[in-house]
Parts: sequence; C-alpha cells; structure tokens
Amino acid sequence: MDSDEVKYWVAFSRIPTIGWARFTLVDGYFGSLEKALSAGGAELEAAGLDQRSVKAVLSRRPTVSPEAEMERLARLEIETFTIRDPGYPHLLREVYEYPPVLYVKGKILPEDERSVTVVGTRKPTAYGREVAHQIAGDLARSGVTIVSGLARGIDAVAHRAALEAGGRTLAVLANGLDTVYPPEHASLAQEICRRGALISEH
Repeated sequence: MDSDEVKYWVAFSRIPTIGWARFTLVDGYFGSLEKALSAGGAELEAAGLDQRSVKAVLSRRPTVSPEAEMERLARLEIETFTIRDPGYPHLLREVYEYPPVLYVKGKILPEDERSVTVVGTRKPTAYGREVAHQIAGDLARSGVTIVSGLARGIDAVAHRAALEAGGRTLAVLANGLDTVYPPEHASLAQEICRRGALISEH
C-alpha cells in the first residue's frame, strides 16, 4: 500500500468505535481512507456508519494528525501493516474479523506461520509451569514459533521457554505497543522484540 494512504488507515484506527466492520464499510464506499477521513457527516452516513460512529469521526479527526501518528510510530520503531500489505500475516487474513491495521515491534518472519499458541492461567501451579515450559521449549527447539500474550503466569513461561530454547516467539497484546503490561515484563518484551515481535491492533 502507498505510504501516504497508510497514514490515513492509522489515523482512522485511532477513532473510537471504528473497528473491522466500519473500516470495511468506509473503505468500500470511499475507496480511500483519506477521502473517508475528510468526508462530511452525510457522506459517512451514506457509507453505512451509524450516528454514534459519525459523531466519533467528526469530533476526533481534528485531534488526529496522520503525519504525527506516523512520526510517533517511527520514533517507537513500530511497523504498520494494513490488510492490503503483503507483509500482513497470511493466516490472519483468513480470520473473519481481521484487524484492519496491525502494529508490530520486532519482525514477523515467513517461518512464523509454523506456530503454536500457548496460553493459560495467570496463577499456575509449579507443575503447570514445569509442563508449559517443557512443551513450549520442545516446540521451539523443533522450529515452531511460540505465540502467547505476555501476561503473567503461563504466557510468560511459554515466551521464556521459547527464548531459552533459542527459538522464536510472538506476543500478541491487548494494549498498545507503547505500553508494556504487566510492567515487570518490560525486559521480557525487549527480548521478544529481538527474537520475534510484539503485535497489537492498537
């Protein structure tokens, strides 16, 4: 996708209430997120947005600068992928409500498609930690990328096991990439960026 158009996808993603369904509506109607971002209320309604979303676009867009958003992402070393980019994860395209914009800190590689997700309780038993560590480590040594969520408990065990095994790991976050949560996983997050990636739709 043209870099000029990407910044408008990023800006649109910063507007509350605009998720996959509304992205699809406005992109299909206008053919350009730049046009959608500058459209009037009547045009946005014609595109299929409800009044709540129209109000969100009209009230938020004066405070969102596409250029400033891209500069901020560059400072934070965060890459942006839209559903139209060839670098967007192939398997994620097959999800019904795929994230229109994906933010990545680190690198997603083609071999990461051979992956297994390991998630679990935030308060595991000692046995649970041991088994999760063994399974994730064995998979990583076999060339499988370990995917988890950087949360306390089993998620962190899985990431660390993959790293200790010399493998790759991806952390899919519920929060934006400018914040590490929980904060005690800051060093783990940095190591994941070196040997995988942090990924978020925020």
